[in-house]
Amino acid sequence: MATLTALSAPDIRSARRLVVKIGSALLVDRKLGLRRDWLAALALDVADLKARGTDVILVSSGSIALGRGVLGLADGALALEQSQAAAAVGQIRLARAYEEVLAPHGITTGQILVTLEDTEDRRRYLNSRATMETLLGLGVVPIVNENDTVATDEIRFGDNDRLAAQIAVTVGADQLVLLSDVDGFYSANPKEDPTAERFDLVEAITPEIEAMAGDPVSGFSKGGMKTKVMAAKTAVAGGCAMAIMEGSVLRPLTALAEGAARTWFVAQADPQVARKRWINAMKPRGAVQVDAGAVTALRAGKSLLPAGVVAVTGAFGRGDPVEILGPAGETLGKGLVRYTAAEARLIAGHRSAEIEGILGYAGRAALLHRDDMVL
Repeated sequence: MATLTALSAPDIRSARRLVVKIGSALLVDRKLGLRRDWLAALALDVADLKARGTDVILVSSGSIALGRGVLGLADGALALEQSQAAAAVGQIRLARAYEEVLAPHGITTGQILVTLEDTEDRRRYLNSRATMETLLGLGVVPIVNENDTVATDEIRFGDNDRLAAQIAVTVGADQLVLLSDVDGFYSANPKEDPTAERFDLVEAITPEIEAMAGDPVSGFSKGGMKTKVMAAKTAVAGGCAMAIMEGSVLRPLTALAEGAARTWFVAQADPQVARKRWINAMKPRGAVQVDAGAVTALRAGKSLLPAGVVAVTGAFGRGDPVEILGPAGETLGKGLVRYTAAEARLIAGHRSAEIEGILGYAGRAALLHRDDMVL
């Protein structure tokens, strides 16, 4: 077992916010259907982590695999419309299964279905982030899956490894675990090369590392090692460490904490620092100028409310980056705005309670949320 770093491995028991991706092959047996015993054991792991104060999000495959069994669809590749039909049937059963195993632990679940477009479009991205932050703040465990019932090839992730990584970055998770049918990242495909060596830790995803990625696939899995490395690149760039481990054992997250075989891809910065860098690198589409009171509030870590805005310039949409200017026009920072330029002009200088009366609908209280800005 090799290592590409002198850093120590992350400890899942110290995770502040954890995303866990569950592959179809772990969750669904071709002949027997849902592996309820395995899922119930995973629920024990989730309950333990929640008791430690860790926010947990589950990105779960399995809806198509469950649905095709219910519908009696033959093994092998499915046409797009068949996959979507299977997903529609299977998603209900998948969500119910998670609810049934987590409810006895006093854990409420929520279902979130997304497509690639939802994470690439900044407005949808902010909406998704706000929804998940609210759910986590209420103690809910979100169950996330790709919206296979409506997604077409051009708006698909195509595998839940990359979806899980994008969700981890979206919510600012510090750890991501891919529960898979392989026990880590190898120097070559271990099914073809008996001399292949598993790495315990990978500090940097170099071209050499990418070249090592093979494509072992299981009965249901669409993602091979290449997609896992792609997921790792997304995760670590967002400040999130990522582990690959074989997850068929009961209570796999406990096994990971106790030293099970795995590979950790190590993040170089924490999620907040990575997010600030991402926002800071964006080209602003406009600017909002604030008064002295707002400057004081912003420097105290508060969000920017419309009441503190004295002027709005530029043409921007929801989710676009804007500059934050002080009373004398000096640059204070940058952030992702939650209103269009036209809306921002209308509510500037007004209290948040007045927004609905001005715009005709109940908007968000903050013009720029503190999590979406850098000063």
